[in-house]
Amino acid sequence: MTQKTDYVRRLGDNALVLSQRLSEWCGKGPALEEDMALINVSLDLIGQARMWLTYAGELEGQGRTEDQLAFLRDAHQFHNLLLVELPNGGYADTLARQFLFDVWHYFVLEGLCDSSDARIAEIAQKSFKEVTYHVRRSTDLIIRLGDGSEKSHRRMQDAIDALWMYTGELFAADALDEAMAQQGVARSLQEVQQKWQQHVTEVLRQATLQIPAAGLWMQSGGKAGHHTEHLGYMLAEMQFLQRSYPGANW
Repeated sequence: MTQKTDYVRRLGDNALVLSQRLSEWCGKGPALEEDMALINVSLDLIGQARMWLTYAGELEGQGRTEDQLAFLRDAHQFHNLLLVELPNGGYADTLARQFLFDVWHYFVLEGLCDSSDARIAEIAQKSFKEVTYHVRRSTDLIIRLGDGSEKSHRRMQDAIDALWMYTGELFAADALDEAMAQQGVARSLQEVQQKWQQHVTEVLRQATLQIPAAGLWMQSGGKAGHHTEHLGYMLAEMQFLQRSYPGANW
């Protein structure tokens, strides 16, 4: 199994897990328009997950399909960021999580559009168009709610404060990240971090929200397969049908 296989599967895991989380809002959004918007973002991400996991299966060379990679792996075999597996919480929590991830996702995909791997570049270019909308939407809502009523401001600030400890992992480059950057497959996470900080800082300023103090302790481990308890519960629900009835199809 190559490093590239692991990296592509990691991209697929991020999209898959966050898509599943967002799908939990179906029929429960704070407004009909938002209900539809959240599900549309979820559908975009599941489409991206399919492309990444299909390619990962091909690189792996063991005959596993996108569905098998999604439904027949245990929690420790997933290597997504901890941020994307966290429970939805309230609407402010979901929106803050989406914004922090969207900005990171945007700049990662922007770099992957010029990847030395033609297939990765092709998937990234298609995904980048969708994520450009995701960033625009979550940025606009963060500003509107942060600079809105006293209640919306407080809830957005609380959500940013609670999730900030998970942002360090976005830029904690491990051996795999470094290898992909050296091979020209992906942009270095240091460069992604600079762009992310610039965008996030400006948006929070416009939203009249405070950036949490520097030097806070950061959570990590998701990329190494060490997850919160929340992922296990989510996978149990997501994988139930395929685990109970192996090989079931429509």
